[in-house]
Amino acid sequence: MSRIDDYINAKKLAVETLKRQDIETVVLIAGFEIIDNAIRIPFIDRVYIVSIPDFEFKDETAPDKEVPIQEQVLIMHYLTAEIKPVPTGNRVAYREIPGATFYFSTFAKRAIDPLKNTFGNNIPGLLKAVEKTNGKKIDLGDAGFEYYLFPKVPIQLILWEGDDEFPAEANILFDETIGKILLPEDIAWLAGMLVYRMMELSR
Repeated sequence: MSRIDDYINAKKLAVETLKRQDIETVVLIAGFEIIDNAIRIPFIDRVYIVSIPDFEFKDETAPDKEVPIQEQVLIMHYLTAEIKPVPTGNRVAYREIPGATFYFSTFAKRAIDPLKNTFGNNIPGLLKAVEKTNGKKIDLGDAGFEYYLFPKVPIQLILWEGDDEFPAEANILFDETIGKILLPEDIAWLAGMLVYRMMELSR
């Protein structure tokens, strides 16, 4: 079975789960809103409209573009999460998330390495991407920004610029509650999606 088939099946399972629930309550707890019988979901530089009850996705900001199935599945997994605690403000590295150690190499390849390699010596490029998104400046590293990819899922991107003596470094931090909302593999995908979107927007 191909990876795409896995995502299609994952979405079907999530849809079946949501159809058994009170969707208005689910959306309220998730931090989204329902407008004209559809869920409005801001995601990085996009706004997705998800119909009820079939959960079909449309990109409000680019109607001619198809919403990637990977993003659909992540959003559905966030919606179906049984627990969505309010962020505590205590930030943790990916390795500190329960069960995440096994996926760390994947996380590094999808998120940390691209962030470091693309922006470690190109802070202006990062700032250009931030201007097109909803990043909030934080006082960490040489450049640090916080994003709420979902209403209860903050992610911090932190860069230390490289020079003649030291190579560039990067880190990505999460609220300590993220492991109660998403699985480690989903968290790795989510961070990677943010970084790659930032890379696109920096051009």
